[in-house]
Amino acid sequence: MRSCCSSRDRISDLPDEILGKILSLVPTKVAVSTSVLSKRWSRMNNNNNLLAHVDTLSFDESMVVYPNEEAVSGSSDRFLDFLDKTLRNCLTKTIKKFSLSHRGGSFTRSPAIYGWILSALEEEQGCLEEVHLECTRIEVNLERRLLTSNTLVKLTLSREYCLEVDRVYFPALKSLSLLTVGGLDYNNYRRLIKGCPVLEELFITDIGADTLDPYPPCCTTHVKSASIKRLVLSVDMPYGGPNNLHSFHELHDLTYVKAPSLVYLDYSSHVFMDYRFLDLDSLLQVRLNLKLWDHHKPIYGDVTNLAAGISNITTLHLSPDSLEGLVHRVTDKCGDACACTPYNKHKKKMKKKKSKVISCLWTCPVKVLEIVEYGGSFQELKQMRHFLGNLECLETVRVGIDADNSMFLRANLLALPIVSSNCNNIHFI
Repeated sequence: MRSCCSSRDRISDLPDEILGKILSLVPTKVAVSTSVLSKRWSRMNNNNNLLAHVDTLSFDESMVVYPNEEAVSGSSDRFLDFLDKTLRNCLTKTIKKFSLSHRGGSFTRSPAIYGWILSALEEEQGCLEEVHLECTRIEVNLERRLLTSNTLVKLTLSREYCLEVDRVYFPALKSLSLLTVGGLDYNNYRRLIKGCPVLEELFITDIGADTLDPYPPCCTTHVKSASIKRLVLSVDMPYGGPNNLHSFHELHDLTYVKAPSLVYLDYSSHVFMDYRFLDLDSLLQVRLNLKLWDHHKPIYGDVTNLAAGISNITTLHLSPDSLEGLVHRVTDKCGDACACTPYNKHKKKMKKKKSKVISCLWTCPVKVLEIVEYGGSFQELKQMRHFLGNLECLETVRVGIDADNSMFLRANLLALPIVSSNCNNIHFI
């Protein structure tokens, strides 16, 4: 009985490789503090080789609780000191995944830390496959004549990074995320994309904090890649104004996408003045979240070329805002993807001749149409009538509706004529 209840240090019996796997599953700060768990573990800590068997490093300053705002600045420096000391005991060639999220600190502390990260990227005998970097407050400058890694597969840059490179070469990179990278200008962005020859997934957000944000959208408004198959773009920039370096029209003039291998597109934005969506013959599935500018009169934006550029898709998902965006106020440039009736204001008094309206939707191969959060407004119903009456290849229609008004909304939608003989009903979700 006594032997059954006697304490035993089972952790000390584990091989070093197993200990390394266990430590790789927790934040690195927690891993370093685990010396209290085992005598052998403590000896490993004291010998500075505890992390020699770890293949994942994860540092997140948001896990640190500060008493007040005044304490954040100094404490951020202490966090970077801890990070610096920890990285000195880690071999760059053993790490497969590295994650860092911090507020930023004094300029003198960042070079050593990011120097280690860049060395790990360039390690000839290394195995680094994933790097995720986020700095939320103080800008970090990443300057490099050649930014390269032969092993990197996934890269994320988020927020306050200023990238200055002459050349980029990531021959194995397949997934790239650029999340509101404030200091990334167009030239360095172009070099980054060009240096990823096998890139398959590209996730980009351009979200302006306020009207004083000096950076125009560059990443979300220009995408050109022969290899990407999955593209997610989300742009929400400031309106522009007298205190902004860029006017409203400069911020929302043109969105350009050229990606012949693209299969999936998720696009969220206020409507731009024009779109150039080219060579998208492989595109099959699209999610659109298009929003009108409530503050801008007369109405701003034209989605005609956007609709023409995605005309080969088979599945289309539309948000409620997209329905509203397609059924905007009548203009001469609406395009036949929306349900409004364009007119020329100089000929309003002339008698209109009846003619058959030709719609690009007739030849659009969309088979699945999904609408989320359908509200049942007059404009939404009008656009649904337009879709169902013109999409001749349609097979499945799914509509998400409010449970409180479900009976009324269902009745209105089910009464709409459906031109496609392969679509017999509407499914409510």
